[in-house]
Amino acid sequence: MPDSVPDSGALAGREPRFADLTTMRVGGLPARLLSPATEQELVDATLTAWGSGDEWMLLGGGSNTVVSDDGFDGTVIRVLTRGVTVLDAVAADATAGAAEAADAVAAERVRLRVQAGEPWDDLVAHTVERGWSGLEALSGIPGSTGAAPVQNIGAYGQELSDSLLAIDFLDYETGVRRRIEAAELELGYRTSVLKQGLRGLVLAVELELHDTQAEASVLGGALSRPVAYPQLAGALGVQVGDRVPLGALRASVLALRGAKGMVLDPGDPDTHSAGSFFTNPIVSLAFSRTMPDAAPRWPLGDAELPDRVIPLDEYYGVGPVADPSPVRLVKLSAAWLIENSGISRGFRLPGSRAAISSKHTLALTNTGGATADEIGQLARFVQGRVQSEFGVILQPEPMLVGLGL
Repeated sequence: MPDSVPDSGALAGREPRFADLTTMRVGGLPARLLSPATEQELVDATLTAWGSGDEWMLLGGGSNTVVSDDGFDGTVIRVLTRGVTVLDAVAADATAGAAEAADAVAAERVRLRVQAGEPWDDLVAHTVERGWSGLEALSGIPGSTGAAPVQNIGAYGQELSDSLLAIDFLDYETGVRRRIEAAELELGYRTSVLKQGLRGLVLAVELELHDTQAEASVLGGALSRPVAYPQLAGALGVQVGDRVPLGALRASVLALRGAKGMVLDPGDPDTHSAGSFFTNPIVSLAFSRTMPDAAPRWPLGDAELPDRVIPLDEYYGVGPVADPSPVRLVKLSAAWLIENSGISRGFRLPGSRAAISSKHTLALTNTGGATADEIGQLARFVQGRVQSEFGVILQPEPMLVGLGL
């Protein structure tokens, strides 16, 4: 894989708008745009932008960002770094007595360091071609690799957290570059500390994947990780837990995503979107029981202690004391809630060029010439309908810049 690539030059000769830089194809002008293509250029450009005191934002593939029609009055750092490096898989502190065992483990895994600007699906294709499993169910997700840890991307039973070891991070508060282990990122369903307030720049990610080379001679080829999602298993004609050829699983995921308009296609307006616009809401088990029987729901393994409000006249300087009874959590289907609130595929507000995808109700699309304001109006309408019908407030998944819901 190349170490780096320059900007494509497609925007040369004119001021690029966010409509040119994002998959939603809306948004005004950035005040300044930087496009560093090497890691050192990226570090230098970012530190310079931070030191200026001006507003700044990072932009990768633009697939999870929606910017207002007013643009952004600050510096946009467009991350274009490229490169995939294979790292030594044997721990440096392995003892001599454990060397043989370490070699056996190393033969079944591969560790990669991937530059932040590497297009995510290019990375997945690269790993599948080489017989490295662990990312195959994440095929077709648009955007850049550096953005993947921010919301712990996931699909069809796999999440980035399954393979992520660490990130190389440039800290905004200190200007210091440091390694952050995956366990420190507090990765959850479409969230991480990077999304919850830790400011800085992901320079690279470190992944550990399963190398199928050793087993291929026995099993007849490179096989995927066990299939973990019923819809994907059905499409492949196998059972959940089975393993299938890596290439076949990737092809099936791309077909499933394509049928939902979730694979970028310049000729398909349904893909002019930010992917899933709303996250699947997570509610208490008690609240989930108020949903109609037909509403899909998935119990989550982790329980959560409820927040408690203690009146001032009852607060004695200790606590708050956690309720001893944890709340069981359940994930609902945002797509089902939208459809059953009366919003169908292809729906649009009168006169608007923003619409619900004709293939999937979870995507808001730009049918051609839509403004960010039209996208926002539609999103607010969807939120209002779902709240009115089910008492659930849907939360947006993409990063919204200058656009309020």
